[in-house]
Amino acid sequence: MSLVSMKDMLKKAKQEQYAVGQYNINTLEFIPALLRVAEAQKSPLILASSDSMVDFLGGFRNVASMVTILYDEMSITVPVALHLDHSQSVERCKQAIDAGYTSVMIDGSHYDIDTNIALTKEVVDYAKSRGVSVEAEVGSVGGEEDGIIGYTKYADVKDCVRLVKEANIDALAAALGSVHGPYKGEPTLGFKHMEEISTRTQVPLVLHGGTGIPADQIQRAISLGHAKINVNTENIQVWTKALRDKLKEDENVYEPRLVLLPAIEAVERSVEQKIKEFGTKNKAN
Repeated sequence: MSLVSMKDMLKKAKQEQYAVGQYNINTLEFIPALLRVAEAQKSPLILASSDSMVDFLGGFRNVASMVTILYDEMSITVPVALHLDHSQSVERCKQAIDAGYTSVMIDGSHYDIDTNIALTKEVVDYAKSRGVSVEAEVGSVGGEEDGIIGYTKYADVKDCVRLVKEANIDALAAALGSVHGPYKGEPTLGFKHMEEISTRTQVPLVLHGGTGIPADQIQRAISLGHAKINVNTENIQVWTKALRDKLKEDENVYEPRLVLLPAIEAVERSVEQKIKEFGTKNKAN
C-alpha cells in the first residue's frame, strides 16, 4: 500500500457515522508514534503538518519522505493520508502536493467568499489531476494554533453551499463554535447551523479544535456529518507534561531518547483514546 488521499476515507466515515482523526506532527518523533497507534488499532489515520510548522520540521519534502519511508519500513497496512493544514497560499499547497502530500487545506476563510472560492478552485484544479484531496474553510475558528491567533466567526450557510458547489472540494471546515487551543469554559457547538450545512452541502464536514469538546457533543457532530476531527492541543499538552515529569523525577537524565520516550508514549495513549472516541477502531478495511 501507499499513502492515500482523504476523499474515500471521509466518504466512508460519513456514511458509517464515525470520524477519522487528524493528528498533527509537532516533532518528527510524532510520525512513527502516530503510525504505530493507527496500525495497532486498525484505524485510518490523517497525519498533518500545519503550514506554519513545515519549515520547523525540515520542509515539505522532508516530512513527506519521512512519512512515506516509515509507512513502508514499519509495514503499515492501514490507510494513511498526509495532509497540509491551514495553508493560506496556493503556492504552498502546490509545493506540498509536489513533495508527496496526499491532501491539502487551502484556508481562504479570512477573505470574502468570492476570493475564497477563487483560491480554492485554483488549488482543486492542481490537486485533482494528481489524486490529492482538498479541504477548505468558511467562517473562522477562533483561538490560537502554532502562534496564529484567530477570532470566531460562524460559517454562513449560503457561503458553504457556494464553496462546495463551485470549487468541488472534498471536505468542508465550517466554523461552528469550536476553537484552536484550550477552551475557556465548556464549548457549545452550533448544531442547528451544522445540520443545515450538512444537509445542503452533502460533503464530509471537518471539526477543527477537537480538543476539550465533551464526548456527547462530539458524537452529535459526527451524527450531523462530521467525518474528520482535528486534535492537536491535547497531544501537545500530554507530551509536555510527560516531558516535565521525567525531567523532574530524574535530574541526572540527559540522553534524548530517555527524556523523549515517556512523552511519545503519552501521545500514543492520547491518540488511542481519541480513536476509540471517534469510532475509528477497526475501520481500516
